[in-house]
Amino acid sequence: MKELEEYHQNLMADIGREADASGILMVEAFFDRMTERLTEAGELEVADRAYYQSGEGAQKLRIDGYAGDPRDSEGVLGLIVCDFVDSDGVQTFGKGDVAPILNPLIRFLKKARNEAFRDALNEANPAFQISDLIITTWSQVTKVKLILVSNRRYIGRDDAVKLAELEDVPVTWSVWDLARFERFDRSGQAREDLVIDFASDFGAPLPALKASQTGAALESYLLIVPGEQLAAIYDRWGARLLEANVRSFLQARAKTNKGIQKTIRDEPELFFPYNNGLSATADDVSCVRTDKGFAISSISNLQIVNGAQTTGSIHAGLKSAKEQLPQVFVQMKLTVVPPERSEDIVPKISEYANTQNKVNAADFFSNHPFHIRIEQFSRDVIFTAREGERHDSKWFYERSRGQFINARGRLTAAQQKKFDLEFPKAQLFSKTDLAKFAHSATGRPHIVSRGAQKNFAEFAKEIGETWSKSDTEYDELWYRRLIARAVIFRKLEAEVPKQPWYEGGYRANIVTYAMAKVFHDANGEKQVLDLDTIWRRQAVPDALQRALLLAAAEAHFVITHPPSGVRNMSEWAKQQACWNGLKGRKLDYGAEFDGCLVLKEIARTSERDERNKKREIDGISAQSEVVNRGPEFWREILARGVADRKLTPKDQQILGVCASMPRQLPSELQSKHAINVLGRMREQGLVSG
Repeated sequence: MKELEEYHQNLMADIGREADASGILMVEAFFDRMTERLTEAGELEVADRAYYQSGEGAQKLRIDGYAGDPRDSEGVLGLIVCDFVDSDGVQTFGKGDVAPILNPLIRFLKKARNEAFRDALNEANPAFQISDLIITTWSQVTKVKLILVSNRRYIGRDDAVKLAELEDVPVTWSVWDLARFERFDRSGQAREDLVIDFASDFGAPLPALKASQTGAALESYLLIVPGEQLAAIYDRWGARLLEANVRSFLQARAKTNKGIQKTIRDEPELFFPYNNGLSATADDVSCVRTDKGFAISSISNLQIVNGAQTTGSIHAGLKSAKEQLPQVFVQMKLTVVPPERSEDIVPKISEYANTQNKVNAADFFSNHPFHIRIEQFSRDVIFTAREGERHDSKWFYERSRGQFINARGRLTAAQQKKFDLEFPKAQLFSKTDLAKFAHSATGRPHIVSRGAQKNFAEFAKEIGETWSKSDTEYDELWYRRLIARAVIFRKLEAEVPKQPWYEGGYRANIVTYAMAKVFHDANGEKQVLDLDTIWRRQAVPDALQRALLLAAAEAHFVITHPPSGVRNMSEWAKQQACWNGLKGRKLDYGAEFDGCLVLKEIARTSERDERNKKREIDGISAQSEVVNRGPEFWREILARGVADRKLTPKDQQILGVCASMPRQLPSELQSKHAINVLGRMREQGLVSG
């Protein structure tokens, strides 16, 4: 309970600072912070704030946000309501308190389907836009998901419970309370309730074949899952079944496949021989012996790492081929991976299972070399104190959820004060933040507007492709310039709500569009935005801030004035056409803006200097490693390589120099070559050390 109280205290302080700095309501800051967790956890694909409240008592209507166009998420309409209490201590609520919070949201949903309700509202009203979206898409809605987000602790037992249907459309609700957010922020996990009990839910355990020996490092099983059961499981838990770190990557392939659908509809008995099946992981399984043999009675935290398209297509069969589903069966390879090993094991399972994908799914995991390198920079690179501040500081890159809170939590009170000076909370950023900073600066605000996970998927794809060719671009200077982009993005986030033209709403869209516009206009054939000055000062120059806010005002106008026939501004901001509309507008930033630019050749000189410096450091590091390993080690490597005929004459010559230390000392270039030979021999399985 102490950890939860500390989490609540820190959460309220963070929300208070965000609200004060940006001039927004605390509940709005709470919504932004917590819905980011919802998308990362797979509860929703995207979360757009759209606050509306009217009436009192039994007539009260309320909504705080929605999960985008249901046509983009297999017909799931997600609606969000906030239960925010401004209190110093942890408050609680039970199952009996849920109805008074959810009923206004349900009433809103019923009203929103009525054209008379919609037409009585101003088109700029968020309620008008949600109502219009619901009316337009209702025929394609397959499920309504109500999400209750609270900063109180829920003491009820029920979650993700199915409610009454709305004209044959099932309605579910789930609670994300303070304790659940705390678990997620600390460990990246909030799935304790995702337990599939085959005995209770489907009448009997699922027959299985154990595919691992007793005492094996990992348990593995082969199962034949009935299509009806898989469809029902996905209907209940949806995207939460898709591995969190590659969710967006897999969901891009989760749309129903026409070929798979045709097999389900016309030849369901041939589905099993035609389909490759699923690869999945779980935290734990419960096994039993039945009259028919070995079986699995329950699975904890099932995650599908390959087979999202198959799963989505079978789920679609609930509507398109319900009578054929009983004849559909799919094979599943299930591996039990303890949570503490998931970061190492699951990416490899996903990578090898997704061999048909051009970009490996492993590129999306937090242990990809790109993320590890950025994390290392974030722990080492010091930035000079801002004007008026006394302490230099660093930016903390959280490549895995929970790193920051856990690193701080292990320290004494005195050490925490030192940690807070070294890594201010305002300088914490995640993988999805990194992707927002990068894409906002490279002309992709419409992608950023599609939500943190979809934007990250696009960014990761680009990084994966570039990294596979060469990783040299992502050096320390690249990291410092990334932080310059972060400084710009965060400054805009704080300043936009203070502007006289800001009417509330669409802040996230305005920020990314304004930043993209200024970068687009600044970066030309001869000049680019001077990012190096920004990271050195850790501040946005006044002339640049004026330019950013001028672009923000223009972005606000473009976003809130969509073309005829387009009514939903949040959905409009996700379109390339919206970005084209802003990109083509001429803005006068004033003469002082030229002082924010630098000649492209000067920027390139900095890049060359950084690469030369890195090469020099790499050479020194390689020489140090060769010397530290000692001549005896290199004599063994030389002998092994010669015996297996794996060395070129040059390899043998340089390894001979290393083996003759201290009589001869290898140069930096020779040392780098020796390290490369060692790496090559490791890959070939000739050496292990």
